[in-house]
Amino acid sequence: MPALVDFDTIPQLFNRVAEHYKGSSKAAVGYKDKKTKAWEDISWDDFYDQVHAFAGYLHQRGVRKGDRVAILSENRPEWAISDLATQLLGAVNVALYTTLPASQVGYILKDSGAKVLVVSVGLQLRKADAIQNDCPELEQIVSMAVPRKKHANTVTWMSAMEQGAAHYVASKMEVDAIGNDVLPDDLSALIYTSGTTGNPKGVMMSHRNFVSNAKAAHKVIDLYEDDIHLSFLPLCHAFERTAGYTAMLAGGAKIVYAESIDAVSKNLPEVKPTLMISVPRLFERVYNVINKSVEEGSAIKKGIFHWAVETGNTVAEKRRAEKSPGPILRAQHNLAHKLVFSTLHEKLGGRVRFAVSGGAALPRQIGEFFEAAGITLIEGYGLSETAPVLSISPMEYPVYGTVGHVIPETTVAIQHLENGKIIGQLRGEDYPSDLTTGAGEIIAKGPNVMSGYWNNSEATADVFDDEGWFHTGDVGRFENGHLKITDRIKNMIVSKGGKNIYPGPIEEQFMTNPLVDQIMVVGEGREFLTALVVPDLEALASQTQREEGKNLLTDTEALILYSELFQTYSKSTASHEKIRDFRLVAEPFSVENELLTPTMKLKRKAIEQAHARLVEEMYAGVV
Repeated sequence: MPALVDFDTIPQLFNRVAEHYKGSSKAAVGYKDKKTKAWEDISWDDFYDQVHAFAGYLHQRGVRKGDRVAILSENRPEWAISDLATQLLGAVNVALYTTLPASQVGYILKDSGAKVLVVSVGLQLRKADAIQNDCPELEQIVSMAVPRKKHANTVTWMSAMEQGAAHYVASKMEVDAIGNDVLPDDLSALIYTSGTTGNPKGVMMSHRNFVSNAKAAHKVIDLYEDDIHLSFLPLCHAFERTAGYTAMLAGGAKIVYAESIDAVSKNLPEVKPTLMISVPRLFERVYNVINKSVEEGSAIKKGIFHWAVETGNTVAEKRRAEKSPGPILRAQHNLAHKLVFSTLHEKLGGRVRFAVSGGAALPRQIGEFFEAAGITLIEGYGLSETAPVLSISPMEYPVYGTVGHVIPETTVAIQHLENGKIIGQLRGEDYPSDLTTGAGEIIAKGPNVMSGYWNNSEATADVFDDEGWFHTGDVGRFENGHLKITDRIKNMIVSKGGKNIYPGPIEEQFMTNPLVDQIMVVGEGREFLTALVVPDLEALASQTQREEGKNLLTDTEALILYSELFQTYSKSTASHEKIRDFRLVAEPFSVENELLTPTMKLKRKAIEQAHARLVEEMYAGVV
């Protein structure tokens, strides 16, 4: 569906939607009150006033067009208020992951030259305290948490809002004029890429980048005014920022902020969202929990489950062919829902129409399972540098294992990895298409593509060629018009025998197994592939009937289970892709131990270095 209003900049979007709902009780955002534990709404009228109050404060502090305002906060109404106030002044949002250590926060603040920093809880305020002396351009810290002691250059959120509201009343015409003068090609945000190596780079995102991407999403996804989105992916990530924030505001949907990522499973049945936006990890966990429950059940339970999935798949196939299920199949599907799928729907709140998965590859098996259960999983693909969506699955017939069709106004091409020639390309306007190509690097052009990296002309030159194509660094191909991703070019393993191997698709095959929590394939310059595996200790304890704990990592029966798992995989794969050995790792790869990026990507070199002893054990004696 088209957006609720027409807009070319974020200030236009906010002001026009607020005007559309003026005088109504329509909720803009929702949150759980920490004191009362009740879910509360903020109406569009109140939301409008709060955004302008904070814009007044920033203006009073001297923030003007082009200045950078940083936000170090979890998803909450204050994040949106801070961002929109920044946009109304033509300033630039620099949003940071709350998981970043103080040193990384300091690097980004210094690199961006942020003038104001908004922080949420005490932990984030302490990071700000630790680095502010190294950030000469940082003049003010606004803290949502009330400090227990005096902090230099710090004001509370409440005080800032009170000062700002008074200043906005006195300077309304001046502040409003600034927002009206913001242009589509003005800078809206710096999104710092997490990066698996080196310092993060600031992706320069204009209003045109965000607006074009949000409008394109509205052309391919059905979004209604009565939709409710539970926001829990970090808003500093381009995926949530566009799909779960800008596009939601443009459609008049209510955004409800989860208490935390850990509380999502509790919040889902409380909020009862109508759509979900998440990364594959959540869907994988749901699938694995269900599978674990089935495998531990009786033969009758297993039989009913597999019958229900088969029935759901049959109904999905009928719908894809635009055929209506007959009365017998409908009755069977209703029974399958009652006996099996209703529990899944209840855990998600009971009202989810569809879910969007992005940020990483979604295993095909998981997409097909959710569709069989009556929840269409739409997969998308893109990067921070593309605002972020380049392609998205059609809602009517998603092809699992692919990332769908190129979005409107965008062109995606496949470039040969060796000779640099374009193998094939598609625009969003070229559909229907049955284009099929060989594999190559995915390159793109469009209004959603960034202008470059902040203060980094060398890195910018590395990703744009002479013809203006942005090089994603991903390998993929078109299959009947659908884009299919292989892996990152830099992830490619070159074996000692000269074979090029992409580890991503191999790892993906193990992510639906309840025994595997995380996995990384190793083999660069080696004779064969091996794997480091973080086991799901709960599932492992259940299958071995042993006590859960680190001792399981050396338990003979446990090791046999994983050995059988890899043997089964290796039987049906090419010789150079077989996994010849493995080691179990006790500590999960995480952002905190610096083995995952904030966007949950494996830091492959860091992981291999951290577990160098285990890796060398697997290749001991190999010449």
